[in-house]
Amino acid sequence: MSPEEPPPPSRRAFLRSGVAAAFGLGLAGCGFLPEGRNAFGDPDRPIDVKVDGDLVYFNWADFVAPAVFDGFEKEYGVKVIQSNFDSMEGMAAKLNAGNRYDIIFPTAKWAQRLADGGRLRRIDHSQLPHADAVFSRYRYFADPWYDRDSAHTVPFTMYKTGIGWRKDRMGDDLAGSWGDLWNARARGQVFVLDDRDEVLGMAALKLGLDIGTSDERDLARITATLQSLRPRLRGFSSDSYNNLLNGNAVMTQAWSGDMAAMLGQAKDPSVLGFEVAREGAPINSDCYAIPVNARHPGTAMLFIDYMLRPENVRKNIRYIGYPMPVGGSEDVYAAIVKPFPQCLVAPDDLKADLFFRNASSKGEQARDTAWTHVKAG
Repeated sequence: MSPEEPPPPSRRAFLRSGVAAAFGLGLAGCGFLPEGRNAFGDPDRPIDVKVDGDLVYFNWADFVAPAVFDGFEKEYGVKVIQSNFDSMEGMAAKLNAGNRYDIIFPTAKWAQRLADGGRLRRIDHSQLPHADAVFSRYRYFADPWYDRDSAHTVPFTMYKTGIGWRKDRMGDDLAGSWGDLWNARARGQVFVLDDRDEVLGMAALKLGLDIGTSDERDLARITATLQSLRPRLRGFSSDSYNNLLNGNAVMTQAWSGDMAAMLGQAKDPSVLGFEVAREGAPINSDCYAIPVNARHPGTAMLFIDYMLRPENVRKNIRYIGYPMPVGGSEDVYAAIVKPFPQCLVAPDDLKADLFFRNASSKGEQARDTAWTHVKAG
């Protein structure tokens, strides 16, 4: 981390519950169009790429380096008006309430819901001079499952999920399995993420099941497996960053980007470890997207391309601790996570296809029920 760009205290220390039922959002796209597909505008209308007003920005907190915002404002003579969300459900609620933003950052499964619901403007990649560094190097994103031909999105960050632990309490080496969370030496000092998909997915991988299964028999096995973990848990928390740094956790389920951010803050980084389980690591990505009712889509397009410039990609990776899928930037992230090489996210990791996907309404309800049982103990 550069001295000019100190990291914030946490990157994703938020409640990132996957409980879609909170807003009635089961099947992909459901809940987004109470007034019909074109109620908010024409998703396919071409965007005139030019400054058309200040940028109204909606993202997780502290996911763009202040220096990058400053440079964009100075170059284009605009202001960046920032708002933040603390969950995907919170983002959807704001959109459904009619709030208007020029640029948002949904995760892959939520990008699918928004795109399928007609809530995102089509993005012409030919109008983004720096987009080739994304789509030529990371071909997975040229036609991802969540957005055919990336017609409405450009990938922003990537990350995967593993286990972080304190080497000074647990030693240097674990077994390299999700079963390490059941390690008797960590009993009572283990956290898992407060995230439905991550926790159910972890148990599914441990059992050799599909990461997003909604089969009731599978979910019964998953619930039983997680109930056997409950006596060993200290709690559910998505603040793996602070839990490990302050010693509340000896071991925790953790996002790779949070582990990378810890390296710049730990008094002694050598006491921390991070592993990816041999059964598989869930992977995810955030996207740039322009809502269909954006007032300033031209400015949003300029912002996306500005963010893809090599110098800005490098600044932002150093600031947020998450890799960005832009060719030529890999060395920056590799240097940051040298002590934790398993934090690296490569094209082959994307091909493993361990993304969390949208289920049917019935499937989402079944997963919600399983999660409720897990949380209740």
